[in-house]
Amino acid sequence: MGRKPDIIVDPTAWIVENSFVEFLTCGTVQIKFMCMLGYTFYHGYKVFSKLPADTAPSYKFVNHFMACTGGGILVPIFINLVPVPLVSDLYPLAIVSSFLIHHYFPVVRQVLGMSPIFKAFVIVLYEVTRAYVVVALTSAAGNAIPASTFSFPIFGPIICGTIAGCGGAFLPLNKGLDPIKSGLQTPMLTALIGAAAFHIFMNTWLSEGVVDAKAKCHIHMAVFFICISEISAFGLTVDARAAARSKKA
Repeated sequence: MGRKPDIIVDPTAWIVENSFVEFLTCGTVQIKFMCMLGYTFYHGYKVFSKLPADTAPSYKFVNHFMACTGGGILVPIFINLVPVPLVSDLYPLAIVSSFLIHHYFPVVRQVLGMSPIFKAFVIVLYEVTRAYVVVALTSAAGNAIPASTFSFPIFGPIICGTIAGCGGAFLPLNKGLDPIKSGLQTPMLTALIGAAAFHIFMNTWLSEGVVDAKAKCHIHMAVFFICISEISAFGLTVDARAAARSKKA
């Protein structure tokens, strides 16, 4: 009698076998466009809130476009690829749609500023898209940049992944280094941590034997981005003295 083949059991299969995976990884065109719309709308919320009301619509649109596509423009140029806005027609469509909402229906932007529930929902869409972009461009950079000192390129893909997640903060380029004058912003830190963790995990022994390693790492990154962004947006902190009193009680 022949020996039965060993059945490989994946103890972490639940990570990719649930109803949230398709959403967190932008698994369909519909989900991707929905998340892009939330991503571009949240960028528009930041841009329109900073500019005077009488600013020319063309100036607002270009600022909005650059804020949404900064990393998707810079990173492909670095690795000799076509910029994301020129590759995906969904991106410009989402940018134009969100701009028109901000321009003609500013009440929606005001609701975002007043409603914690609506803001939390838009942040989720924003961070899901950002995680998708960081994963895609970090992987692309890892494939495009040749190895030098080590068996795989280390710093190049991590730098590209970081820029992918926060490059819009530096565009237009007349801002210089002003965005980091007061320190790194939360999206910059999370993009750096996410790109570094993803790239090192995928190219070292850490991912050996892991089934669907890229998808699982992508999901972890999306959840990490969402949690940190929600905490930052709503100023959620822990009062150390209250925690100590509660512990004593």
